[in-house]
Amino acid sequence: MDTEMMLSADMKVLMNHIYEFKKGVRQMVLYTFNKRYESSVKARLDRQNIPYLTQPVGETCLNLFFGRQECLNAIQLIVTKPLNKLTPEEDFILGAMLGYDIRVQCERYCERKCRLCRQA
Repeated sequence: MDTEMMLSADMKVLMNHIYEFKKGVRQMVLYTFNKRYESSVKARLDRQNIPYLTQPVGETCLNLFFGRQECLNAIQLIVTKPLNKLTPEEDFILGAMLGYDIRVQCERYCERKCRLCRQA
């Protein structure tokens, strides 16, 4: 493990996400990080037998989904494009799966859906 990785605030966030997942606080996590840490991140998850998926975000970042295999199976069916291209329904499901506040997800869904209705 290189020193830069050990000192990175981003890597500390990852370690907290892993801790919460292992304690059962989260069933699935979405973590966005710089590609330069990709091999270290994947190695850590592999060592802990945590399943994951990655998705490119622009030139320098990756989205990392990790958690229960059932959740990742659903993610593979739902998240087939960049997150900012998800439909309001797909975005709602993803937020719910990530454990976001369901009331806030409902508000977000209604706002996005109404915005789309006005554009049509």
